[in-house]
Amino acid sequence: MEHIDRAQLYKDPVYRFQYVAKFMDFGEDDIAAIKAAAPLIKPLVPTVVNAVYAKLNTFDITWDTMAKRHEGFTPTGAVVEDVSKLTQDAEQIKFRKDMLSRYFARLLENPYDERMIKYLEYVARIHTDTPTKKSKINVDLIHINALLGYVEAVLIGGVKSLNLDRDTEYKAITAFGKLLWIQNDFFIKFYCRDGAEYLETSTTTTTTAVARSNQGFFSRLLRYFF
Repeated sequence: MEHIDRAQLYKDPVYRFQYVAKFMDFGEDDIAAIKAAAPLIKPLVPTVVNAVYAKLNTFDITWDTMAKRHEGFTPTGAVVEDVSKLTQDAEQIKFRKDMLSRYFARLLENPYDERMIKYLEYVARIHTDTPTKKSKINVDLIHINALLGYVEAVLIGGVKSLNLDRDTEYKAITAFGKLLWIQNDFFIKFYCRDGAEYLETSTTTTTTAVARSNQGFFSRLLRYFF
């Protein structure tokens, strides 16, 4: 039986990736399947990106997040903060689409080394409310989960449209599915309280504040009934 260091799962993103990947049997064969499909899938990326932002524009609660400055975005003018005036042609939306295109390109082309693993963690971190962030974006987990599920469905449709032989198609779809679950795990790391005792002081402080708030709520609830 292999020993897994619980503290390292929360302190070291590479160690966390290796554990989750090993548990899901995401390995060299999956990476090879992604690389083999990459030349065929890459031309589909603009279609996938447009589909993602069309979906985000379907709901006011998700489009509202787009009305905030993205990490690394330096606008030539003012950021459009009025959702009713925010169109898909806006500078900040074009920037986000470009970032998502680059994200897909990295998934398809980059080696899954330490630098790539830390990039996957960075993608998760910039969407959450962490002290080291410069942007105002804090996306609720429900929207992240829904979006990743939608992306997976779009990617599956894209792979199936390539008319690959069944074995190659299955390997590609399975590999992308595992990869998106690994990405989702990095998102969950920043949302859940598991392992809070191993995180940095700033993160632990935030978690403690939430816990105290919950305690206050339950105290008021008990006074109400008793």
